[in-house]
Amino acid sequence: MALIKCDFFSEVLTISTSMTVILPEETTSQIGLKNNRSDGKIPVLYLLHGFSDDHTIWSRRTSIERYAAEYGIAVVMPQVDHSFYADMQYGKKYWKFISNELPRIARSFFPLSTKREDNFVAGLSMGGYGAFKWALRKPEQFAAAASLSGVLDIATHVKKTREEEDPVGNAIYQVYGAQDLNGTDHDLFAVVQNLLASGQELPQLFLACGTEDYLWEDNQKFHQFAEENNLPLLHTFSRGTHDWGYWDEKIKEVLAWLPIKK
Repeated sequence: MALIKCDFFSEVLTISTSMTVILPEETTSQIGLKNNRSDGKIPVLYLLHGFSDDHTIWSRRTSIERYAAEYGIAVVMPQVDHSFYADMQYGKKYWKFISNELPRIARSFFPLSTKREDNFVAGLSMGGYGAFKWALRKPEQFAAAASLSGVLDIATHVKKTREEEDPVGNAIYQVYGAQDLNGTDHDLFAVVQNLLASGQELPQLFLACGTEDYLWEDNQKFHQFAEENNLPLLHTFSRGTHDWGYWDEKIKEVLAWLPIKK
């Protein structure tokens, strides 16, 4: 596998930014690692970070490079600050960046597939929310999406956080201002209802959250909503908290679950 730190300029953000990229490499003599690389364009997983992290965190806290090797998949990990993958009220347009500019730029640098069946998105916490938001608002882009310990009830989460006078509340205010998020394009429940009404094909969904995680109720609520609406969702609720030990294990399950064409 090749691990690349890519610095580039974003026209949308009007600033230089970064992404970490893992690219598959077919090897026969590398000890302790099974590498696969198919011919042609490479399937890709966009892997999103959480609120306190950046584009380097998945490669620093997990063995994502080793796990991805046997699947012959590229992994693109962008930097999005505290944005919750939104066009911020008092900041930069990270939704436009992530959902439009980033794939175009990544494909211009690397031989990544443009086919829906070869594109996937996953993330943890804020990034788990971002993965579902991206896939459900842009279902034509992705075959599957996975949320690990995601902030899936964003309207309730933001309402609670606004009541707390701390740096997290201030950061979230920069994203959403005083806006009520219920029923908006930020609200996953509203996004799903709009998608179902449109008749578009939904991506396959994977949801995981530890039963000791402070976001477990959010995830339970989304799971129940998914069942009521017959969403194509696989869920796993097992013992675990909001930590990297849990996410390191679950990202292996996500990779095994993804419908990657061999």
